[in-house]
Amino acid sequence: MYTILVCDDDKDIVSALDIYLTSEGYRTVKAYDGLEALQAAESQPVDLILMDIMMPGLDGIRATAKLREKHNVPIILLTAKSEDADKVLGLNIGADDYITKPFNPIEVIARVKSQLRRYTSLGGKSGSGDSGKLLTNGGIALDDSAKSVTVDGDQVNLTPLEYNILLLLLKNPGRVFSTSQIYELVWNDPSLGSENTVAVHIRHLREKIEIDPANPRYIKVVWGLGYKMEKI
Repeated sequence: MYTILVCDDDKDIVSALDIYLTSEGYRTVKAYDGLEALQAAESQPVDLILMDIMMPGLDGIRATAKLREKHNVPIILLTAKSEDADKVLGLNIGADDYITKPFNPIEVIARVKSQLRRYTSLGGKSGSGDSGKLLTNGGIALDDSAKSVTVDGDQVNLTPLEYNILLLLLKNPGRVFSTSQIYELVWNDPSLGSENTVAVHIRHLREKIEIDPANPRYIKVVWGLGYKMEKI
């Protein structure tokens, strides 16, 4: 059973999300501000976090940044339509997706299931059971059976989306993928307006695997076309 941490200062929203999620067989943990969310994530294992942005005290943006220091579980932000800048900021600091209020229960469940599928495929819950194989390029080694990545022998912690982007590029060294192709293959969604989202996650990935992210050795941009994994 998957455990989902729901955090919002509006208790009615938390209650509604609890009903949606438990009806689908998920276990929920409730929090009503960012600090409570951090404490809950530390005290017990969770598989996904639904996090409101605008909360008193520790808001959702700062809580997401703190969570990303230790946790790679998917984080979906709950946002108001007027919080477009916060959506971008949230993605920049490590959120995986966002849902705009007022939300449709069907959309919430669909987004949750989508993120959990990716998380499970990376061994986040019980592992995929696939044999996988070791992919290497230069100092990068990705063990798809263990769902682990090392760079020059050092373990690197990637989010599910970062891992899947790296896996895609390592499987196809030298091949150029447009941002639309990367989005459709990794997110499994239509790529409308995906350019900035892909760029943000690739920037985070570079920060974790490149010695000098500003002058990347591995993940190269091909201007006007997209990105590729440089053969080392």
